Amino acid sequence: MVTAPIPVGVQNSAYRFVWPPSLNCMEENILSAESIRDALNTKYIGRPTFYYPSVSSTMDVARQSIAKGASEGTVVLADEQTSGRGRLRREWVSPPDSSLTLSIILYPKLVQVQRLTMAACIAIARCIEDVAYLENSIKWPNDVLINDKKVSGVLIESDVAGDNVNYAIVGIALNVNLDVDSYPEIAAIATSLKRELGLHFSRLDVLASLLAEFEAVYNALCKGEPIQLEWKRRLKTLGQNVTVRCGDVVRKGVAEDVDDDGNLLLRLPNKKLEVISAGDVTLKG
Repeated sequence: MVTAPIPVGVQNSAYRFVWPPSLNCMEENILSAESIRDALNTKYIGRPTFYYPSVSSTMDVARQSIAKGASEGTVVLADEQTSGRGRLRREWVSPPDSSLTLSIILYPKLVQVQRLTMAACIAIARCIEDVAYLENSIKWPNDVLINDKKVSGVLIESDVAGDNVNYAIVGIALNVNLDVDSYPEIAAIATSLKRELGLHFSRLDVLASLLAEFEAVYNALCKGEPIQLEWKRRLKTLGQNVTVRCGDVVRKGVAEDVDDDGNLLLRLPNKKLEVISAGDVTLKG
């Protein structure tokens, strides 16, 4: 069941940021067409944004928007996802008023599609530093961690025919004020900005920073700049003994490096170097 979207206008305004985040900023935390419009400081990412109080999945709505001719940079944002999914079809917990769950519609070239996960993770990492001054790291291939616990995840969906890219959708989920301890199934492995600092964050401030950072990184990617250098610097996976699972295939070795497309270069016990393009990584110390 999808509620009616609230379209956000395209006019620009100054980005407002206050530190420290207020413990009594519930009014600032309310998402609406007007509040999002006033918070944005981007040229095209999030212009327009379609905001849904509740939706099954922003990825599903993004695909529908593409079929209707959505422009590049269009964002589908939901206060609540009832059937949100991450990689490997895992459920992403996102009750109302707790998180940012959104999908960004893009029309990139093929070489850029392969690097969108890097771009999104870098943008999230920068955003967390911008709004919360929290150190964070990236776990290959698509998780952002704070104190070794997952605070955000990225999911890329694309439609590619040969060398032609019909579209790409960047799905992002970021735990802002999520009370992780209320969900025993994830309490040991997940965190949120609020859990880390004990402060209630304005999701509008976080959203404005996130979209601005993504626009900056995506622009750099489109210009051919080497964003993989920052990606590599932020990866906590490198140099560690890992187990990589992709379907029924399991590989163990040392995460030695990543290539320009973000693929993992795994040094196997037999000294062979294997290129891993996708998989679920477990760190072994």
